[in-house]
Amino acid sequence: MARKDDHPRPALTVDVVVFTILDSDLKLLLIRRDLEPYRDSWALPGGFVREDEDLMRAAERELTEETSLPREHVFLEQLYTFGAPARDPRERVVSVAHYALVRPELVPLARAASDAAETRWYSVASELPGLELAFDHEQIVELALERIRGKLDYAPIGFELVPRTFTVSELRGVFEAIKGTSYDPANFRRRFRRMLTDKVIEEAPGKRQTGARPATVYRFTAGG
Repeated sequence: MARKDDHPRPALTVDVVVFTILDSDLKLLLIRRDLEPYRDSWALPGGFVREDEDLMRAAERELTEETSLPREHVFLEQLYTFGAPARDPRERVVSVAHYALVRPELVPLARAASDAAETRWYSVASELPGLELAFDHEQIVELALERIRGKLDYAPIGFELVPRTFTVSELRGVFEAIKGTSYDPANFRRRFRRMLTDKVIEEAPGKRQTGARPATVYRFTAGG
């Protein structure tokens, strides 16, 4: 009978790809590492899973420890498992990646903590291309972008990136920032009306001054 110590025991980590939208631009939160390996390199928030926690709890803890973002107000979902043999120079490490979506009003709360020397929001469109990240984090980011762009067509994740109340044009801006393409305003308004009919969104009290006249504001319904 084989003993437990006879089997390889790779280390287990979690990494979190954190997105927000600022000024109609999709942003990615990165940390500058304060520890080896890859000290001073930009990387995703993350770290080793503790013996007494499950994967989601580990991702929640690392997100808060390294970025100070409040877990209870951040959308967090598991993404994929990365386990290439040489992905970490220290030892065999398997990482379970997650992605997080942060509302714009929470962005000022992000600040470096734990073993992160600095945090910074990078523009996915204009700053991320060509930026060298630690470990295999470029691959993780690419998959996270593919996931949220695809999921936007069938799940209401776009609401995680707008303020609590929003206008039609603000929601269209979120869709455009995530997809990296423009939406015809008339076509998008038809899509918006379907969301109203399906009770995914509802009209909210008040108006917002966005142009020549105040615009109606909406909110995500609790049951949507």
